[in-house]
Amino acid sequence: MLTVPTNRRAFLAAAAGGALGGLLPASLLHAQPNNGKTLTIVLPSNPITIDPINQLNHDAMVLGQTVFENLVEYDVDGVLKPQLAKALPTVSADQKTYTFELRDDVTFHNGKKMTAEDVKYSFDYLLDPANKALRRPIFGKIAKVSVLDPLKVQVELSEPYGQWVYFLTKYMGIFPAGSRKEHGDDYFKQKPAGVGTGFGVFEEWKPNDYISFRKNPNYWRKGLPAWDRLVVKMIPEDATRVAYLLTGQVDIISAPPPREFNRLKTMPGITGASRPTLGGSLLMFTNNLKAPFDDVNFRKALACATDRKTIAEKVYYGLLDPTGGLAPPRGWWFNPEADKEVAFDLDRAKQFLAKSKYPNGAEIDISIQAEPYLLDTKDAAIFLQAQLAKIGIKLNLKVYEFSVLIQQIARGEHQMAMQVYMSPGEPTYTIANTVMPGQFLSKSTGYDNAELNALMSAAFAESEQAKLKDIYGKMQMILARDAPIGVLGFVHASNLWRQGVQDFKVNQALTMSVGEVKL
Repeated sequence: MLTVPTNRRAFLAAAAGGALGGLLPASLLHAQPNNGKTLTIVLPSNPITIDPINQLNHDAMVLGQTVFENLVEYDVDGVLKPQLAKALPTVSADQKTYTFELRDDVTFHNGKKMTAEDVKYSFDYLLDPANKALRRPIFGKIAKVSVLDPLKVQVELSEPYGQWVYFLTKYMGIFPAGSRKEHGDDYFKQKPAGVGTGFGVFEEWKPNDYISFRKNPNYWRKGLPAWDRLVVKMIPEDATRVAYLLTGQVDIISAPPPREFNRLKTMPGITGASRPTLGGSLLMFTNNLKAPFDDVNFRKALACATDRKTIAEKVYYGLLDPTGGLAPPRGWWFNPEADKEVAFDLDRAKQFLAKSKYPNGAEIDISIQAEPYLLDTKDAAIFLQAQLAKIGIKLNLKVYEFSVLIQQIARGEHQMAMQVYMSPGEPTYTIANTVMPGQFLSKSTGYDNAELNALMSAAFAESEQAKLKDIYGKMQMILARDAPIGVLGFVHASNLWRQGVQDFKVNQALTMSVGEVKL
């Protein structure tokens, strides 16, 4: 019986030595070359939904953004651009009213022309609490959406909140007026045919195998997409994902194994690249409502006992920018003093532990994800297990599938969890969602600080970068002082693809952007 070795080094050594054929399943030995019309990409995890307003996983956003589009979008370089709108919105002097003019050449996959009524319907549906949209809280300051004419929409906010425009790019989609009532939410989740404007039309979902889309022949961006069919496969195992790429079964893979990334991207026929993200962080969700994380000194002890630099270098091979602050080191809003406050220092860690309610250490369950999500967290958790043992903290690793783990974190059922957390790269998003009340992941920490909340309100009302940097810096210091959430660093996005793939670029804002890819 032929099996793919689970030991990555053995697999690569065999591949490089020409012995790959002896290691692969028979189906891969007879791989057919791509016919030039089907683009096949691979995700490491099974998606839960295609519906953008309920999306949990950035990897899986490639599915929703194939079908659905928005008023604005991030390009692969992280630049905000108009999409279904003709231009970025005009904003009133009080920063509470946004006006969008819509493109006049957009049709849904069902042939219906997109108008302002569809935009209003989509927002109204998202904002109605009865519909329980997962992403509704981040748009909660939208007070009213009005149709000014068939191609003009006005959005009124209850208070200044410029950040909402950035969040449209990830967690919102425009769908036809009446379509939710006609089809129901499960239709948007599992088979959204006819209800989007994107470059791909939903075709088929085969669970635990693939989801496919066919080319939208009436796409408003003429000439795109270049492919006729897009197949998104789900392959959790690192070695199998790489094997499919090396044998030409797939064109692009997400989350390549870091320890082999530099070698793989130079192999014959393969190309690879990575880019730092401003919104992808490797976090430890410490539940402040449960012992021993109910003690600030214990949390600080854990933070100071974590050697992030070594994890970045030895576990993730440069695909992680280490920091203990809740801001990316490459971001303009990064506060190095906050990073220093929780820097690796075993002596300080022991001092904090001695002052805590748990001076003799503690035993902790850490929940981690079975399959990689940008990075594989299992290796970092094992490394952390050894580090924390030096100050008397015992880590018990508990492994869950993504769909189970994210719900465990969202409900606050965990003690401590490690996961890569993706945001649009906007400074407030991760803080608001993880350590402030009323958001999707508020229960992941259970933290609530009036001073931090007031600074966030001040940030929402400010638009000058210098003043915002000061506000964000103060917020980072509060979080370093209280350590309500553990931060290991900010991740790089990375991909490997076959050399026949053209015009593909690693996306700073998403794992994969495939609308402009040619074969």
